[in-house]
Amino acid sequence: MLDFVSGLLRTISTRTALALRGPMITQRASVFTRPAKDPLGPSETIIGLGLFALAILGPSGWILTNIEDSKKKD
Repeated sequence: MLDFVSGLLRTISTRTALALRGPMITQRASVFTRPAKDPLGPSETIIGLGLFALAILGPSGWILTNIEDSKKKD
């Protein structure tokens, strides 16, 4: 009898939760498989990679150069 009641409560709570959430909205990704209309040139590629490397390595380089200043001096 206890198993029946617990199963019934689980079913009611699950269905109530699904009803309260409302209809599910499906999202579709916009994926294009065609090549770009204007391909990137070598200069644009070099500039993009350089800025990306600067964004990644710049902060860590600044921390490493100023680490001695942040240490307490006796």
